[in-house]
Amino acid sequence: MRKILYICSLICLTLLNACSGDVKVTKNIEEELIIFPDYKGVTIPVNVAPLDFYVENVGDMPTVLQIAGDDEKMIVKGDDGNFVIPQRKWKRLLEKQQGKDIQLTVCKKENGEWCAYKPFFMNVVSDKIDKYIAYRLIPPGYGLWNKMGIYERSLETYEQSPIYENKLTDYNCVNCHSFPMQSPDKMLFHMRSKHGGTVYIDGNKVEKLNTKTDGTISALVYPFWHPTENYIAFSTNKTAQSFFANHVNRIEVFDSASDVVVYNVKTHEVISCPQLKNDSVFETFPTFSPDGKSLYFCSAKAVSPMPQRYKEVHYDLCRIDFDAVNGTFGTKVDTVYNASKDSMSVSFPRVSPDGKYLVFTRHQYGNFSIWHKDADLYIVNLMTGEAAPMTDINSNDVDSYHSWSSNSKWMVFSSRRIDGLYTRPFFTYIDKEGKAHKPFMLPQKNPKKFYQDFVYSYNIPEFVKDKVVLDRYHIAKEMRNSKGIDITYKK
Repeated sequence: MRKILYICSLICLTLLNACSGDVKVTKNIEEELIIFPDYKGVTIPVNVAPLDFYVENVGDMPTVLQIAGDDEKMIVKGDDGNFVIPQRKWKRLLEKQQGKDIQLTVCKKENGEWCAYKPFFMNVVSDKIDKYIAYRLIPPGYGLWNKMGIYERSLETYEQSPIYENKLTDYNCVNCHSFPMQSPDKMLFHMRSKHGGTVYIDGNKVEKLNTKTDGTISALVYPFWHPTENYIAFSTNKTAQSFFANHVNRIEVFDSASDVVVYNVKTHEVISCPQLKNDSVFETFPTFSPDGKSLYFCSAKAVSPMPQRYKEVHYDLCRIDFDAVNGTFGTKVDTVYNASKDSMSVSFPRVSPDGKYLVFTRHQYGNFSIWHKDADLYIVNLMTGEAAPMTDINSNDVDSYHSWSSNSKWMVFSSRRIDGLYTRPFFTYIDKEGKAHKPFMLPQKNPKKFYQDFVYSYNIPEFVKDKVVLDRYHIAKEMRNSKGIDITYKK
């Protein structure tokens, strides 16, 4: 297929028109084409926005881009090496090329001649990606930490809109947004410091929850929804931070105590069991299986004192049964992945909605891998129990927080591979064999200018099946004025 596209491309290039007259290619360029973002050889969904890019090695010469399918092509005129692809033509081309490749050829005019770089390809799959992702935008440092918000971005266009911005509640901290099964109709997130509490949203209903109880070591922290939506698993953590002047990992976030509990949204009670509330163990990052019968979490032997011994904390991936009908737990904890035996650690377990795979982050120690440059993604085949590194998507920098699309075909993960400072979302296709394909960065219109000017990191990217529609001012009013609902611990 690629050979046929290449031959057709050479024929088409001799008749190429780029708004400035006929373009007749007379020379092929052997020099490697360098583009940003690196979209060469990526697998993309049929409904994704155009993957605009910038060519770094064309100088100020006139350029054109041809994007060709089997029986249709489009021509894009370059602007200082930037190619902004028309959305309608891109969408039509992708729809016709489902299950096939598209070929992209960049040409530049040099010494009066049109010269063509070797074309590159993108594979278009019919498995659609969820329409939106939600994320928090925060500066990578702490000088402006209080300017933040939770936003949603259309993956079919470039449109970004706020879900909630903390300027509505005196610039407090907002974090840990979560949705049940990628649904936009329900969500929750926390507010810390001023007007503190957990925001629970169900359609037009907004509840302010006061989540510190006599039976828990802290307010509720890291959430994950049960598929019935009547339960939400949380960790409770005594968390602190250390800052380093000369260390490859600039910040270490660590727990001196942590447990896992489950919150009943109807009774406003939290429940747990001795296997999840043990002073000799740090438990954190709970996540339910898609059938709701298993609760996965990360577990490490408690280490003291902290932070002096933070490098000695190593988390394993564990699982316990959960009975949603009776609100009870099993008595046995299974170790799914024993990282501590190799003096390694895991965090952020996430099960694919079809129940076939679980992906976690693996790193040297601790649980807060988003600051660990050695952090990589691993995938577990839940049918066989086999775990393996996702070598096709891991990089030499941080690859960490991740979430699944509703059809289990796509995964979004956060990475600092571009510059080691800013966290950006990347998307990978997971095929029927569980193989991850080369990832592509979140598409932006004119990406070179966007990423040069954009000074925020993308935090906790989560897929959402449709646009989140809520009244931000109603949320702010509720959090400012309500005393909130005190949840209780059920022994």
